[in-house]
Amino acid sequence: MKNLSKYFIRGLIAILPVALTLYLLYVFLAWSETLAYTLLGAIIGDIYIPGMGLAIAVLLIITVGYLLSLRRIRRMVSIFELPFNNIPVVKSIYSSVKSFADYFSPGGGSQGTQQVVLLRLPGQPVELVGLVTRHGVDDLPEGFTKGNRVAVYLPMGYMIGGYTLFVPGEWVQPIEMSVEEAMRSSLIAWMSRATPPSKP
Repeated sequence: MKNLSKYFIRGLIAILPVALTLYLLYVFLAWSETLAYTLLGAIIGDIYIPGMGLAIAVLLIITVGYLLSLRRIRRMVSIFELPFNNIPVVKSIYSSVKSFADYFSPGGGSQGTQQVVLLRLPGQPVELVGLVTRHGVDDLPEGFTKGNRVAVYLPMGYMIGGYTLFVPGEWVQPIEMSVEEAMRSSLIAWMSRATPPSKP
């Protein structure tokens, strides 16, 4: 019975990520197919072409990305964002999510500062993995310690959240790892995929 429960948990851990990914893809495809049929039903009638919804969804995303690259469209979007940027509770949620998404967007303002680093506290044998989000504090309000300082974001495992520390630049050491890989590893608390040593 003990072996059966162990095999069950091991199989569940192997299947769950694949099943969840496939389910989310299925939901997205079903939604896009339904949307495409609703929008084009009046034009094409009952004709159904598999994959039509996915093609339209991809085309729509590309179109939105292109439009947002136009200055005039960005101004219109900024007007649309006014309610989200002024309602107290909504403002906090929206600005946080938008800033987090902008951090990873291609061509974003923080592209030059995206860097995975090891943070070492002087006199402590602890190493923390974080993301440098800014170099320098000269443009921040009064009260921040001036000098060669960087902002390091420390993501927490198993949830979206973390802490931002302002530390001297010599406390951090860049490591060869992409931002996406570091965030993914932090999400699962840097769990090792290595097989544990067998008992003698």
